[in-house]
Amino acid sequence: MSVLPFLRIYVPLNALLAAPGLLAVAALTTPDMSGRTRLALAAVLAVIWGAYLLQLAQTLLKRRAEDVRDRPPAIIIDVLAVLVPLAAYLLVGAPDWSLYCAVWLLKPLRDSTFFPLLGRILANEARNLIGVTTVFGVVLFGVALVAYVIERGVQPEKFGSIPLAMWWAVVTLSTTGYGDAIPQSFAGRVLAGAVMMSGIGIFGLWAGILATGFYQEVRREDFVRNWQLIAGVPLFQKLGPAALVEIVRALRPRTVPAGAVICRKGETGDRMFFVVEGRVSVATPNPVELGPGAFFGEMALVSGEPRSATVSATTVVSLLSLHSADFQMLCSSSPEIAEIIRKTALERRGAPPMA
Repeated sequence: MSVLPFLRIYVPLNALLAAPGLLAVAALTTPDMSGRTRLALAAVLAVIWGAYLLQLAQTLLKRRAEDVRDRPPAIIIDVLAVLVPLAAYLLVGAPDWSLYCAVWLLKPLRDSTFFPLLGRILANEARNLIGVTTVFGVVLFGVALVAYVIERGVQPEKFGSIPLAMWWAVVTLSTTGYGDAIPQSFAGRVLAGAVMMSGIGIFGLWAGILATGFYQEVRREDFVRNWQLIAGVPLFQKLGPAALVEIVRALRPRTVPAGAVICRKGETGDRMFFVVEGRVSVATPNPVELGPGAFFGEMALVSGEPRSATVSATTVVSLLSLHSADFQMLCSSSPEIAEIIRKTALERRGAPPMA
């Protein structure tokens, strides 16, 4: 019997099971709790542990029976979720064994796509991140050294060595300012102000590099997805790579659920649509269904008139939308496509197409 249906049902429960488990771990640290309550909470942890054991067994069975490879992080998290609490129960014993169930914090992240994305960003931006980190290390040690020289005679208990001064440097560079170590001399206070300003700049660089990396990676994924969608539209299949790039940048993907209205008759139209997957219904006197490769809503862009018909999704539909401003750009860069769209609009309107 295939285990895939079970896994498809179970995977979304990772977070739902982890939440009561972690709440039970937190509750068990409360002092003066009755023995019956502790036993009930321990039973909750045991049930969740059993569910995670079952998931691990099913995952390993799937890999062996069907030769389907999960991502290594998923397997590692499944193993840790089972073995760490078990080892703690056998080796540590009551009452601290339940604390090790906190490893279930990783379970909601098991199937997350964020961490592969973060890994690609860190790999892409590694050189810049290493550069800023190096600057941070140089500034940190230099500031600690100067603070040691300035303040060691005034506060030997807090600045009596470079490691002690380095704690103050870290707190000040991060602009946290716990207040447990404060320069007393004028030179020390001037140094502290300069260090704070430097910290803002360094952490701003880190944040900027990561934000730029996220933006570029998300844009790259969107570009690839849009390219794949556009490649499935017959109207664009004869275009060269340069023209396709322009189309990819102009068109916006959109998914519409079955039964939803995409555009209504009489509305002012500011975009047209291309059907990539699924089917739509055009509510004309003789209703028409359009499938993959078809387009609609072009009349509003060609003539500027309101929508002439209501269009709704017969099934779940994957669409590409083209705004009026981008349509004008398309007319300039790809006149052959623009001409096809104009002729189709005139034919649907009932007028003879213009040469």
